[in-house]
Amino acid sequence: MKVILTEDVPSLGEAGQMVDVAKGYARNYLFPKNLALEATSRNLKQLDHDKRQLLTKLERTRSEAAAIAEKIGGITLTFSRAAGESDKLFGSVTSMDVQEALSSRGVDVERKKIVLPEPIKDLGDFTIPIKLQSSVVAEIKISVIKAD
Repeated sequence: MKVILTEDVPSLGEAGQMVDVAKGYARNYLFPKNLALEATSRNLKQLDHDKRQLLTKLERTRSEAAAIAEKIGGITLTFSRAAGESDKLFGSVTSMDVQEALSSRGVDVERKKIVLPEPIKDLGDFTIPIKLQSSVVAEIKISVIKAD
């Protein structure tokens, strides 16, 4: 029996894929859990329509992310922090600080998209990636200077 998967099923396939399964497996497991639909002409047309809508949405979000990446590309953020003798900061520069500085310049980015594995605790210049979308990554330059 041919079915269209509506969700990813381990060892069977991914959502949107048409697979051939036993009737009992489809009737007793896949259909009751809403993991698949029977591969009728109506369901195939609906799947095709859903894929087109998804591609349109992805393209729109990709273009929005590219526009934000262009804005971010020219920005250099400067943070003034208190530091000790060995140029170690008493505090740190976190992704929340970067997000606030970007939003003050008119660029709204979610904090989770700022790829900062650990807070910056040293003086100097840093380049931090911001993953706006899976295929769009912008880099921002950050300069941490000693406060007077």
